[in-house]
Amino acid sequence: MTRSSYIFMDFDGVTHPWGEVEDFRCLPLIESVLREFDEARVVIASDWRMLFSLSKLVLRFSEDIRPRIAGATPHILPKKGADLHGMREREAMAWLSQHEADVDSAPWCALDDAPGNWLTRSRLVLTDFKRGFIEEDAEALRRMLNGFRNGVPPVARPRSGLDWG
Repeated sequence: MTRSSYIFMDFDGVTHPWGEVEDFRCLPLIESVLREFDEARVVIASDWRMLFSLSKLVLRFSEDIRPRIAGATPHILPKKGADLHGMREREAMAWLSQHEADVDSAPWCALDDAPGNWLTRSRLVLTDFKRGFIEEDAEALRRMLNGFRNGVPPVARPRSGLDWG
């Protein structure tokens, strides 16, 4: 049996363009990629997890994908402003430490439109907040999940024009 891989997923700027109608218009494309990888599990890492119950958030997904929503990351309160940089990744690692025996080798990636949320850029599929998740992002997610499936560690693949330094 293939080991589960985890996708820590933001909503605003990923499932729909940020600042527009929250219609989850990009979710069908994300789900189409998930259907290619039975081992992939989604962990909600969006601020929506603080506004809505997990059961309400799960209902946003198609019926066949709902059982693959593994939960939501815990909310960690920053002690100072500088703590916000990489906060989503720290929350994701806290979630992984509760669900995986070996966090260091756990196959995980993130779908987010805010690069400052994630320090491990090689595991980030960065969406454009104005567009949400598009076919280019679907290809990047497929590469990431195929790499996990084949035991290949992720390598940063920056989009043109983005600073990955």
